Parts: sequence; structure tokens; C-alpha cells
Amino acid sequence: MRILLTGGAGFIGSHLAERLLDSGHQVICMDNLITGRMENIAHLAENPDFEFIKHDVTEYIIVEGKVDYVLHFASPASPVDYLNYPIETLKVGSLGTHNSLGVAKAHGAKFLLASTSEVYGDPLVNPQPETYWGNVNPIGPRGVYDEAKRFAEAITLAYHRSHGIDTKIVRIFNTYGERMRHHDGRVVPNFIDQALKNEPMTVYGDGSQTRSFCYVSDLVDGLLKLLDSDLNEPVNLGNPNEVSILDFARKIKEITGCGGEIVFKDLPTDDPKVRRPDISKAKEKLGWEPVVGLNRGLERTIKWFKESYEK
Repeated sequence: MRILLTGGAGFIGSHLAERLLDSGHQVICMDNLITGRMENIAHLAENPDFEFIKHDVTEYIIVEGKVDYVLHFASPASPVDYLNYPIETLKVGSLGTHNSLGVAKAHGAKFLLASTSEVYGDPLVNPQPETYWGNVNPIGPRGVYDEAKRFAEAITLAYHRSHGIDTKIVRIFNTYGERMRHHDGRVVPNFIDQALKNEPMTVYGDGSQTRSFCYVSDLVDGLLKLLDSDLNEPVNLGNPNEVSILDFARKIKEITGCGGEIVFKDLPTDDPKVRRPDISKAKEKLGWEPVVGLNRGLERTIKWFKESYEK
């Protein structure tokens, strides 16, 4: 297949591009590099099946030649980024999704939207199934990301229902691995960066809030299974093993041998108290569940962080 991948220079996008190329597909990577990085895809540049186009997908998208699949992964994805770029985040979720769907419609291509567990907001249900409508503050500081993705899901299914486009929607839960930015703002790179520098590790609130961490190779496996499926409605992909943030900080300290203390700061506005996917649908319909344990995934990720410091 010839695949347009928006946000392909980002953390997850670059891993997905790599796997698609390894599977024999052609990949057109489109990114405006606000949060994506060229070093994430530098190792792909010599591959004749890989093409990079620097472009903001909130502007009209033109792709010459056939396109079999449009994978829309463009968006700031960490609180630091979408709070720094609130309008850009809203635009890429709305205009960017509209333009990407337009490419799929024009080429008769299939379409995959990278949505997020943040559509569930600060959930009142745990774990979160795809049938849960969420508990989102639309005008809070996180609303720029939450509502952008909720709109993106709505317009994606509208194109499916009105134009017959074969659409897929993945709700991605906390994912980690190599190529995350050191100052990404999310908990995994924050803790690893602080630990490797023997700095105090910052826990927000009392650390009792929970997250569920999925290693990036597991996520990509799920994405490829979703691409090959006949599912059109949202599917959760993530690791259902829930851990408190405080226990997670202690685990990072243990693996890295960090001597820094754990310090506590005020919990950010609308920060979710729980986050755990119900992956029953993915297990039943895709035959997918994560296989990489947290310790093994963290060891790989920490090794990459150490090596990146040395470059």
C-alpha cells in the first residue's frame, strides 16, 4: 500500500512508519515539525519507499499519485505541548482531520484516526470501555486537546456514514518507548529524565492517581491489526495494568538507581484521577493484547534515554 502518515515525525508516528516500511509499504510522512523531530525519521531517509513532506495539515493537502490509506497522527499530544499550542491543537484536530479525510475521500482510501484516552476526560468509570461517553470539561485548559479529539472522532464517523469511507478510530492510552522527547512533559520522560540526572522526581498531587502504560511496539502491533480489520467505531489500545503515579516513580527510581527524592506539587487542573483501558473489544475483535511487561519496556526506554544523552 501507499500510505499518507500525518505526524509521522512524532514519537508514535515514527515507530509506525518504520514498521510499515518493514512490511513492504510505501510511506509518505507529513509533519510540520512543531513537536515532531527529523531525528526520529533520519534512519528512514535512505529508504526508497519513504518520502518526507514538511506541511501543516491544517492547510489544504495535495498528494500526487494513488493513496491507499491515510493515517492521521498529527497533533501535539502532551500537556506541555497542547497548553503551549492551544489553537494549533484545536486546528489540527478539526481542520487537520477534515483535510486528511478529504485526501481519503479524493483517493478512495481507507482512513485511521489516532484519537486518545483523553476523550474520556476525568472518568467516573474505571476501566474505561469504548461505550463510555466521558467526563470532559470543554472549557478547561485541557479541553483544547480533549475536545479537538472528540470533534475529530465525530467528523471521522460522519465521513464514514455520509461518504462511505472505511474509517478506523483508535483511542490510544498512555504509550511510552524510545524517541520520546526528554522534556515532553508526560510522566514517563519526566521521571526518567529527572532520575538519570539525580534530580528530585516531581509527583503531582499525592501520587494516588493511576495510569496504565503501554510499550510502543505493543501499540504498533495493535494499530496494524486495526488497519486490517473491518471495525469502524472506536477501539481502545493500551495496557490494562494500572499503577499509581507514586508507585511508578518508585519503580523508575529502582531501575535507574536514582538518588533523588520524590517531591510533591499541586495537581494540574482537570488532571484525570484514573486511567485504565477496557481492552475487551481489542482482544475479541483484533486478537490483540500487550505482551511487553512494564519492567522490560522501561529498561529499553531508559537505555535509549541514556544513549541519547551520550550523543
